[in-house]
Amino acid sequence: MVEPLHIDIVVPVHNEAKSIEATLCDFDSVVRRNTGAEIRFVVCEDGSSDGSAELLRSLSDRLSIKLLSSSTRKGYSRAVIDGFRATESEIIGFMDSDGQCDPHDFARLLIEIENSDFVIGYRDPRNDHWIRLLMSRAFGLVYGLLFPITLKDPSCPYLLIRRGAMDKILSGNVGILKQGFWWEFNARAFAHGLKIKQVVVTHRRRASGKSQVYLLPRVPEIAWQHLRGLFALKRELAALRASRLEGR
Repeated sequence: MVEPLHIDIVVPVHNEAKSIEATLCDFDSVVRRNTGAEIRFVVCEDGSSDGSAELLRSLSDRLSIKLLSSSTRKGYSRAVIDGFRATESEIIGFMDSDGQCDPHDFARLLIEIENSDFVIGYRDPRNDHWIRLLMSRAFGLVYGLLFPITLKDPSCPYLLIRRGAMDKILSGNVGILKQGFWWEFNARAFAHGLKIKQVVVTHRRRASGKSQVYLLPRVPEIAWQHLRGLFALKRELAALRASRLEGR
């Protein structure tokens, strides 16, 4: 009898009490039915004030959940990094907790990881607020000038990655982009020469509420942080590339 594939799926959560139960239960049901994989959610609960942590504890009776809960806000990037480091499976997944990742797409990600180090979705069309779309496009122009990245959607939060590939990405000074984690993650993936596949995914509307990060008053601050982080990341990856060339 063939053992089912075990996959840890990292899910950062901040104030998602209205939708997180439906999001996780739907994902668990669809993935198990469509793929036969045994999944465990590694949930990074990040200083929520709406009862998310208590709800997640109660859900552990019905779902396989490893809960990392923080009484204070660490921020998206740090929560994701801590979640990745708490995983144990050979193949690791990631999705955001807002219900925008369609569980029916997971089977296609799983097929592609068989011959890849890393599989990432690209959202077509992308179903976000216009402020976030505008920021992403502007940021992408600068990003494209600094990094030789060929991904269609380098900020997509829906992926599968092999443990060895993840360990390479997390070996550096990861977390430089505190709000733009996936831009940094993918730049590091390319710098390490990982074999990457892209899969088109459905991008649904948020299950409830609105983004806790990309609010209009915070746009100038986030843009400045992103730009500073990009140039710091560029310097670090240039040094990594130089050391790899010296080691040949």
